[in-house]
Amino acid sequence: MQYAILCYHQEDVVGSWSKEHDDAVMAKLMVVQERLVKQGRLGPVARLLPTTAATTLRKDSDPPLVVDGPFAETKEQLLGFYIVDCSSLDQALETARELAAANPGGAYEIRPIGYFAPNGGAK
Repeated sequence: MQYAILCYHQEDVVGSWSKEHDDAVMAKLMVVQERLVKQGRLGPVARLLPTTAATTLRKDSDPPLVVDGPFAETKEQLLGFYIVDCSSLDQALETARELAAANPGGAYEIRPIGYFAPNGGAK
């Protein structure tokens, strides 16, 4: 089963890192990512641009409303994600723990992924 590991952190904290600190964190994360690649378990990985670049489509109005920025006001923001192939939730948690050791702070939300084919059927 594939799991999404959603990466949350305080955007202002991460945004204030020096290039050297950011590069060091990314190098530690690459060690974990390279191992997952060798195991054939790593899917797409994305680092999202800041929430100041976000646009939100509010679906609960007619017509839907488009607003600048993220709608939710939270202490931590979604900053990126990993897609990993894991045999169980326990293995997904272990992978998240390894990523957390490389990049402390914030939180990882682990969620199983359900796929849907373009024709509407489950994949």
